[in-house]
Order: sequence, then structure tokens, then C-alpha cells
Amino acid sequence: MTDPTPAAADPRLHTRFCDLVGVRHPIVQTGMGWVAGSRLTAATARAGGLGIIAAAPMTFDQMVTAIDEVRAATDEPFGVNLRSDAGDIDRRVEHLVTAEVRVASFAQAPDRRTVDTLKAAGVVVIPTIGARRHAEKVAEWGVDAVIAQGAEGGGHTGVVPTSLLIGQVLDAIDIPVIAAGGFTDGRGLAAALAWGADAVAMGTRFLLTSDSDVPDAIKAIYLATPVTGTVVTRAVDGAPQRVVATPMVERLERSRLFAFPRAALNALRFRSLTGTPMRDLLAEGVRMKRSGNLTWGQVAMAANAPMLTRAALVDGHPEVGILPTGQGVGSIHELPSCAELIGRTVAEAGAALDRLCGPRE
Repeated sequence: MTDPTPAAADPRLHTRFCDLVGVRHPIVQTGMGWVAGSRLTAATARAGGLGIIAAAPMTFDQMVTAIDEVRAATDEPFGVNLRSDAGDIDRRVEHLVTAEVRVASFAQAPDRRTVDTLKAAGVVVIPTIGARRHAEKVAEWGVDAVIAQGAEGGGHTGVVPTSLLIGQVLDAIDIPVIAAGGFTDGRGLAAALAWGADAVAMGTRFLLTSDSDVPDAIKAIYLATPVTGTVVTRAVDGAPQRVVATPMVERLERSRLFAFPRAALNALRFRSLTGTPMRDLLAEGVRMKRSGNLTWGQVAMAANAPMLTRAALVDGHPEVGILPTGQGVGSIHELPSCAELIGRTVAEAGAALDRLCGPRE
């Protein structure tokens, strides 16, 4: 089945973000681990948004293949999400430059050297931040834009609500700000632009599309989750993470005594999946401990999230995994294609502007 005709660009929704990355609409599909593969990314790009490949849980070769697959499916710009602390980060950055990938995104701030390397090659650098001070830091390093994710966002998240965070970040920096956390439709896009943001980023909303490879049974669990059906927990990897409230999460909360041995085992499993040699695993652990002032228990627990996420979103076993989600999941009730979703979002945002400012002449 071919994609519907892409939505026409509404000039009122055209922002400096659109010019920065070369997309028709100020809409970003985030680089969700184990979710944002080549098919979802290409479908988003064809529809006029910025699709981002989640390369963090991929081996280097898998990342290369995913980039090639998106290239074969569309000529539109797209991005790749990287782990800034990956042992092979330099090799991955080099490939993004060689492959002329338009955007490099990061869930954690990259170091200044990585930013300089990417920018020198013309790659747009967009880290995700959750606090004003983090935005100020990466802006000083020269990143091109930031995704500012509020507390309503899925996965690892902060405590400041999106509506407050966006204003704080806009007051602190003068580069494009992409609002994230709780956005699911065009009314949210219009609201974000009214706050002063340059685009919105959505994760859960794109996970729940027909272009997502998440198993149908898992999508059904998401669709049945109410707005009050999520919880922020530290039991997964020691950092606050918003997930669907499931019996598995309840068990994790009750069994924190056994968190370290479980996390240490998951660290080894995750490194096996991503092809990281043991020496690099140990070196990375030392680096994480020093840079983040973490205990060895916290370092080991950092591998919990990707393994437990994979169990649910790839293997289809929520009884032994977790379901990261934004709080907006409770307002999602169907599975459109990416083209349908973006087209509808643009139309809804335009209608919201019509109500505020009067119809376009």
C-alpha cells in the first residue's frame, strides 16, 4: 500500500526548524530504542516530518544497514540517534558524516569534541534536555537545536512539566527549541508554537502507528492505557522513567534488593546484542562512573532499561519487560499511518490557528 498524498505545508506552521533540517512540517518522530527502525523513520520522512533512527541499541553494522534502508526508501532528510557514551561513538559519527545523514540526535548530551566534529561536517546536532541549565550548557557548546522534554514524556524523563520547561528554555537560549512530552495531535502543535517552540517531538504517538514494527498485542496494551495508567519509577535503572503501570513494574518496585545482580546480568546481555567487546564494556563502565559520579550498582543498572524494553517491544513479552510511554498515551485510540498522522496533525494545528486568528485569506 502506497502512502497517501503528503500533507501540504501550511506557511503559518513553517518555522526555523523546518529550514534547519529541510522538512515540510515542524514534527519530529523521536529515536525510540527498539521502536524507531528504518521503516518508521522512512515513513515519517516521506510524510514531511523528521524521522530519527534509534541506533543506540543497534550494532554498528545494524546502524549502517538501517541508514541504507531509509536512503533506499526516501530522498527526504532524516536523523540518527546515538549514545554519546558508546564505546564506538567516533566510528559511528564518522559514518554519519560519510553517509551525509542530516541530523544527529542524542538522548544524553554529547561531548564538545563530538559536537565540533559533526558540525564541521554540516550535520545538525540536536540533543534532548530536561532542564534549563542543560539547555544553556549544550547551547554554549554550539548545538543547533534542542529537544526539551517535560515530565509528561516517556522513558527517562525529568520533573518539570512541559508547559513550564519550554518557557524556561526559550528564555535561556536562542536556538530552535523542539517541545516534547505529552504531544499527540495538532492542537498540541499549535500550543507549542504559541509558547514559542519551533516544532514538537512525539514518541508514543509514532509508536502507535501502522508503520511501527511493535507487535500488535503490545500496541493493544498501549491503546487500552488511560491517562492515569502510567507511572514514573526508578526501579528499572535507578533513574526516573515513565512507563505503563504493569504487574511487571510492580514486581520491579518490590524487588529492588535484587536490582544489582539482575542489572549486571542485563549489562552483559545488552553488550552481547550490540557487539561490544568486554574490554569496551569495562572501559565504558569506568567512564560512566567517573563522569556521572555513579556507584558500580548504578552503572550496572543502566543496562536494565534497554533489555527490559526489548523484552516487551521486540519480543512481545510485557510480563517480563517494560513499556516506556508518554502520559499522552491515554488520548490515543487508533493506529494511523505516519502520513495520515502528520496530515491530520497539520490540519488540526491549522484549524486551531483559524479559531485564534481567523481563517487564512
